[in-house]
Amino acid sequence: MSIFDFDRQDVQHINPIVRFDLTFSLLCMEHKYADRVSQISRAISHSGDGHLYVLLAFIAYVVDSATGSLFLACGLLAFAIELPIYWLVKNGFRRRRPHELSPRFINYIEPSDKYSLPSGHTAAATIMAINISFFFPSLAIIAVVWASLIALSRILLGVHFFSDIVAGVILGIASSSLAMAIMGI
Repeated sequence: MSIFDFDRQDVQHINPIVRFDLTFSLLCMEHKYADRVSQISRAISHSGDGHLYVLLAFIAYVVDSATGSLFLACGLLAFAIELPIYWLVKNGFRRRRPHELSPRFINYIEPSDKYSLPSGHTAAATIMAINISFFFPSLAIIAVVWASLIALSRILLGVHFFSDIVAGVILGIASSSLAMAIMGI
């Protein structure tokens, strides 16, 4: 039996990180509310597709042009750092998505690319949460909860493993930190 046809007993003989990823994903997908949860998760996930980021930058500029300009510049620089790294890691590791490993994983949405590591939605949401928290501290809790929900939705939709999410968070934090350091803020 290969990893592609695993069951819970087979998972015990696999690398601990992979074992956790597989077990956690199955736990998220093999419950009686999975179909309903996927509908909510789809809406949350789509809020991280990028359109909202543009709207947030515009609103930030309208509310306070000086802070909004810095918010936009820092965000653009962070994304300029994040995207090439994301592309290199994703195409370097070529980690398959959960639904490709076993028919037990349901794919509730069609991902925008082929590979799963790291989660680009999570990296982008992390960048936005950090920027919002830094430039608009009163919105920090909302931004962090929103980014966390986007990350969780990617697992619940069957397109990412937990470790893909962790890698996305790390990439988002590193990209934002470097962008702020370059900008001297």
